[in-house]
Amino acid sequence: MFKNMTPKQKNEAKWGLLFVAPTMIGLAILNFYPIFNTIYQSFFKTGDFGKGNKFVGLANYSKVLSSPETWQAFLNTIKYAIIEVPFGIVIALILAVLLNKKLAGRSIYRTIFFLPMVCAPAAVAMVWKWLYNTQFGLINNVFHSNIAWISDPKIAWISIGVIGVWSIIGYNMVLFIGGLQEIPGDFYEAASIDGASGVRQFFSITVPLLSPTTFFIVQTRIIGALTIFDLMFMVMDKTNVALKSVQSVVYLFYQYAFTNGNKGYGATLVVALLIFILILTFILQKLEKRVVYHN
Repeated sequence: MFKNMTPKQKNEAKWGLLFVAPTMIGLAILNFYPIFNTIYQSFFKTGDFGKGNKFVGLANYSKVLSSPETWQAFLNTIKYAIIEVPFGIVIALILAVLLNKKLAGRSIYRTIFFLPMVCAPAAVAMVWKWLYNTQFGLINNVFHSNIAWISDPKIAWISIGVIGVWSIIGYNMVLFIGGLQEIPGDFYEAASIDGASGVRQFFSITVPLLSPTTFFIVQTRIIGALTIFDLMFMVMDKTNVALKSVQSVVYLFYQYAFTNGNKGYGATLVVALLIFILILTFILQKLEKRVVYHN
């Protein structure tokens, strides 16, 4: 590595390695080791009374793939992603376009929309549980209804998805605003001179030039939605009759690994989800060249 370097370059390289060493060590301990350990655990079953691990080979994978509970959890996770990702992106894009213009109190509006991102998840869950409360909730009182928003299996997953959209809009909006500010104003001036309307400018200039930012948000939000846990854990009680129609794969992992003590089976669920995300990410990367406009 240092063979063809001058003494000065070698000294700089050594100091550079020294400065990045804590980060590299942290990544190895906190990220890489848990990944490999989880894969390793997926081939074992926790012994009786939590004593030791028994090697079971692919038995855990066979059980996961044949379990209706697993497929239901995957379906729940995908349904949540279908709500959170597109709605969170579309609403955030509209807000970003509006708040990127000269508007009185623009900074205040940006702060208000970003607030959900800095709120503690426990506080968010507590507020939304009150809003969704069948008897005393604000939503039912305002609309004079008696809907079990988070207790009815038919609509509980939609209610959870709404919270997810509300929570992520601010994050998406900030990224979109950053992308909008990178678009040269000359494009809009030329389009205005040619008589293009605001809607035409949006679809002909904003959307194509914002596609790299949009694609980044889509990828990250799909991964984030597929690994959702904290929101469901704090909003849905264990006694909730709609829990099985809402619980995600990561929630199911938590139940098996930490509640039931079957860490091998829980690890297998996570590995299966990881493989699914990797395949989906690979497909998205292949689509990038076709859907992303690089200026």
